[in-house]
Amino acid sequence: MTLTMDNGMFLLDGKPFQIYSGAIHYFRVLPEYWRDRLLKLKAAGFNTVETYVCWNLHEPKKGEYDFSDRLDLVRFIETAKELGLFVILRPGPYICAEWDFGGLPAWLLRDRNLRLRCGDPSFLQHVSDFYAKLLHLITPLQITHGGNIIAMQVENEYGSYGNDTGYLERIRSILTENGVDVLLFTADGTQKSMIHGGGLPGVYKTLNFGSRAEKAFHALDGIQEHMPKMCMEFWCGWFDHWGGKHHTRSYRGVLQEMEHFFAQDAGFNFYMFHGGTNFGFTAGANHYLRYSPTITSYDYCAPLNEYGGYTPQYHAVRKLLCEKQGIPLGELPPEPKLQNIGRVALSERTGLFENMDLIGEQHRSPLPESMEYYGQNFGLIYYKTIVHGAYGMASLMLKELHDRAYVYIDGKLKKTFDVTKPEGFIKKIMKKDGMLLNLDRPQTEIGVLVEAMGRVNYGDHLTDRKGISGVNLNLQALMDFEVTTLPLDNVEKLDFSRSAEQYPMFLKGCFRANSKADCFVRLDGFRKGVVFVNGFNLGRYWKKGPQKTLYLPGALLKEENEIMVLELEACKTPAVLITDRHDLG
Repeated sequence: MTLTMDNGMFLLDGKPFQIYSGAIHYFRVLPEYWRDRLLKLKAAGFNTVETYVCWNLHEPKKGEYDFSDRLDLVRFIETAKELGLFVILRPGPYICAEWDFGGLPAWLLRDRNLRLRCGDPSFLQHVSDFYAKLLHLITPLQITHGGNIIAMQVENEYGSYGNDTGYLERIRSILTENGVDVLLFTADGTQKSMIHGGGLPGVYKTLNFGSRAEKAFHALDGIQEHMPKMCMEFWCGWFDHWGGKHHTRSYRGVLQEMEHFFAQDAGFNFYMFHGGTNFGFTAGANHYLRYSPTITSYDYCAPLNEYGGYTPQYHAVRKLLCEKQGIPLGELPPEPKLQNIGRVALSERTGLFENMDLIGEQHRSPLPESMEYYGQNFGLIYYKTIVHGAYGMASLMLKELHDRAYVYIDGKLKKTFDVTKPEGFIKKIMKKDGMLLNLDRPQTEIGVLVEAMGRVNYGDHLTDRKGISGVNLNLQALMDFEVTTLPLDNVEKLDFSRSAEQYPMFLKGCFRANSKADCFVRLDGFRKGVVFVNGFNLGRYWKKGPQKTLYLPGALLKEENEIMVLELEACKTPAVLITDRHDLG
């Protein structure tokens, strides 16, 4: 069996076929829920599921691969096949997806000579190495081999980034050399420059857009004629940034666009059908006028909400899509079960600084280096140095801070730098993050704690190293640093017998759960930090919103459970609310 194209339509094994697809990213949904989400996709009249592949999680260190548990892509694809769904696979290497670094592994940034997403031989070798491992697992699942993968993408929205067609040719070659023989395609925006920059001769071109479907396909006039029309990303919603508003979209507008697709006999892929969650530190960021990190929730105002619940859009889309195909509306899979646990006191506490020897790794550096230099992918990093001599009044400046930093003088917090805020006049003039200090003692300890809020996933600022590259006093570069990397992937090592006098602080409590039902952690009175439940990192929270609760999947719960909050700044009352209410602001 194979998917081909002829006379403006898709043919599946020689018979007319239309692609009605929905995006579900396996890496944003716990595997315990894959079957449920896929069943709900099938029940809504879709015949295909689309997913990206997250290189950064599959190869967290060069040459070390993980395709197990949450990253068991083969299991996800095979589950879709069991349910009668085809698969569109978008293996990258870059995926955007509002995902940290667009899915590229952070260790690429250790080499300052390497150039991303172009014909740089070093970059292409890394891609080739990963694809060899990935495609060894995936190619047997192609429809041409009895599986259900009907198409694979060459790169992703490349015309929004560059125009190195030689690079795109090499990516295509790596795919085919490793056994890919299904339909290959590219996907780009509707501007001519994007289509020309991101397309390849002989490779099927699809478009990404969220509105004006009746006109959007004219972007391909004179470029791709007499081929089936396909919107590879129909943006049925949108994502949120910290400090911004929660995006919503009327399902009536979505239905109107669907009618335009049907009128043109065009295929589509709902991006997203079910968004899921940016668990841990996986959320990315955008950088246009300023750096804007993405929230933990990837609800996306999709037909299925963040926890897999039905929305008005789901029911409306299902009714229309099934009606157009003559599919009877059967019984739906059940709604997710929710539970309200209530207030949970966080009765134990200990400090981050008091536990650095247990959860951090120490390095010595003549000058500060980025996280990636030390082999760190996510989390926090702390730089400390001693200034000898009474300097008097001096201007302290941080170099190449890309997100958020806390400056400590002799162990006390003196200033917080936040590049998500609009730049003031002084900062624009200085082009650096600075503060005035009175160093009137013979010896002063200067510490800088940097929180990585997510690497940029789209555009010119993609090369987004985390941490800092220097600390200056006036024009003098400070040297001889003790650097502690804190990936926060080992919080079970914390010693809560070590008392803490200031934030950042870990607070811990316990609670009972009566079922595997889902719930949500509400952090009223807290400012900024991370939540762990039974050692699993649910993700970041921030008082500025719009997200008010963190999704806690019931699959993570036991009868007796531990919740731990790393609060970076302050909290009014050491207690959280575990509720059955999903609140995105």
